[in-house]
Amino acid sequence: MSFREKFLILDTFLAMKISVVIVNYNVEYFLEQCLYSVRRALQGIDGEVFVVDNNSVDGSLKMLSEKFPEVKVIANKENLGFSRANNQAIKVSSGEYVLLLNPDTVVEDDTFSKCLAFMDAHPDAGGLGVKMVDGKGNFLPESKRGLPTPAAAFYKMFGLAKLFPHSKRFAHYYMGHLSNDETNEVEILAGAFMLMRRETLDKVGLLDETFFMYGEDIDLSYRITQGGYKNYYFPETRIIHYKGESTKKTSVNYVLVFYKAMEIFAKKHFGQKRAFWFSFFINLAIYFKAFLALVSQLFHKIAIPFLDAVLGYGGLAAISYYWGKMTVYEGIGSYPTTLFALVLPAYILIWLLSTYFTGGYDKPYSIGKSVFGIAIGSVFVLMLYALLPESLRFSRALILFGTLWLALEMSVTRLVGIWMGKESFLSKRNAKKRFVLIGNPDEAHRVESLIQSTSIKPDFIGLVSSDPKGETPDGFIGRINQVPDIINIYKITEVIFCSKDVPHQVIIDKMVEWHASNVDYKIAPEDSLSIIGSNSINTRGDLYTVDIKAIDTVANRRNKRLLDVVLSIFSLVFWLPLALVVKRPIRFLKDAILVLLGRRTWVGYCNSDEIQKLPKIRRGIYTPASLMERNVGDDARTVSTADAAVYNQLNLLYARDYTVWKDAEIFFKSVAAK
Repeated sequence: MSFREKFLILDTFLAMKISVVIVNYNVEYFLEQCLYSVRRALQGIDGEVFVVDNNSVDGSLKMLSEKFPEVKVIANKENLGFSRANNQAIKVSSGEYVLLLNPDTVVEDDTFSKCLAFMDAHPDAGGLGVKMVDGKGNFLPESKRGLPTPAAAFYKMFGLAKLFPHSKRFAHYYMGHLSNDETNEVEILAGAFMLMRRETLDKVGLLDETFFMYGEDIDLSYRITQGGYKNYYFPETRIIHYKGESTKKTSVNYVLVFYKAMEIFAKKHFGQKRAFWFSFFINLAIYFKAFLALVSQLFHKIAIPFLDAVLGYGGLAAISYYWGKMTVYEGIGSYPTTLFALVLPAYILIWLLSTYFTGGYDKPYSIGKSVFGIAIGSVFVLMLYALLPESLRFSRALILFGTLWLALEMSVTRLVGIWMGKESFLSKRNAKKRFVLIGNPDEAHRVESLIQSTSIKPDFIGLVSSDPKGETPDGFIGRINQVPDIINIYKITEVIFCSKDVPHQVIIDKMVEWHASNVDYKIAPEDSLSIIGSNSINTRGDLYTVDIKAIDTVANRRNKRLLDVVLSIFSLVFWLPLALVVKRPIRFLKDAILVLLGRRTWVGYCNSDEIQKLPKIRRGIYTPASLMERNVGDDARTVSTADAAVYNQLNLLYARDYTVWKDAEIFFKSVAAK
């Protein structure tokens, strides 16, 4: 036997059946859940798993080393993009098949075995995609896609695909004419799950690294078909894909990056004439979509303030006109043009600014904050009135009318928004959360304590057995097959599956089956402090984003910055007397200037290895630990005298329970300390 024959035999013996490649970038908790599902799906299969980390700072690498020692990790020192990162792992992998898998996915327990069996039975298959559903059980149309020809791209970009979702011509981009539940040959595979034969990759090449984030899956899928292979849509197994969790599809940046990737694809694969027209339509779509995105963003930001301004001014102007005509001028005229052109707009502007700074324009819009803002604004209007020259001081009654009218107008518009069920007017913070936890007793109780340990205050937690036929355990309200009735009877808002006890295919089955119940679904992985949901990453303590990001709310960020400015001006104005109190007056003066310029904040986090998991704020002059220090001030910037766990907890409490009064207290006590 020749050396080459021996090498080929050895190579065949060492080769894996499948190599799973996952590229990760700052999605630790999604990645953790994904790998738990991959571990189950690989049972009984000779496979390997690669995670290529693109310089994450969220603790992903630490989690991998602690919980998934079998995973082969490639840790990049910079973000190399999706294509280059995948290619790194593919080049050193040994599987007969290569699966590119997104970290924000969950595969069924038999996904790999079913897919590999199909590929083995169809040697003409170069690539395979599966049926994908989102975190609420909705079918994702990108599970099967057509080639984005100029015509297909045009129909999609300008809405014809949505108007005719099952048309072979108009809905070709998502191949809407094909059944969602039947295996079919397709043109393009989704990058979230691309299973490919290695011999196919050897023939057509790896991912094109010209594409940084989008378009590489389209390019590779097209090259697979050009290489003489077929791409298949295989709905006999499913995955959850938390699509859109990290990318805002309406953002201008997404529009530019995605459609520019399509332009690169067209120039690479289409003829010069077709590429010209494709590029023409692509660029037309880019500017059209970007314009719509900007208009949409602007509209959502200014719609309510603009409505308040128009209705506020219109109502107050009408009241002023008739008040002047009936009382001040007694039917012979009304107030001069100066009132309507100058004074009333100034009043309205003050009322609107006051409403903004008191949180009246924070979502969800609050009647109480709006009315409070109008009341505060009236104080400033009266102050302005006192400073105006006599010629511009009209009746004080107009200020009273303006206060009453604006308060009434804002109350009515917000009540209408609530009545119409508009999301911007509905308070999720105060919404009662009623949970059902599905699992066996030990795991269900663990997840229950996990929820109880966060700042969220559930209105109800019901435990449901994952066994549809066994006896209901003590303290449980039912079994998994009774959940639809439990949802209706107990008014459940969220269903949480314990994936340690409930197979992933059962989870997906139930999400689809109970879809009409209009509840949210979350998955609690085994041995994890995270609960992954359809549009959130909820974790115990520092990352339970529903309630713990208090410091990251629009109102608190604005108020924190406003307090920084006020305290900086105070520090500069009263620097001479403060110089007798503070420890290092020159440094204190410099700090005040830095904070005023927005380069620092008066109160920031303690130095801790967990800072990257909290909402980002500027580096602080003082910290929540400053009051623990004997020497406060410059030394408090690098806290080093207490255990790191204490500082992690201080940072968590500071971020979770943030108020501007806490900042003010820390500032004044730190300044006064010697």
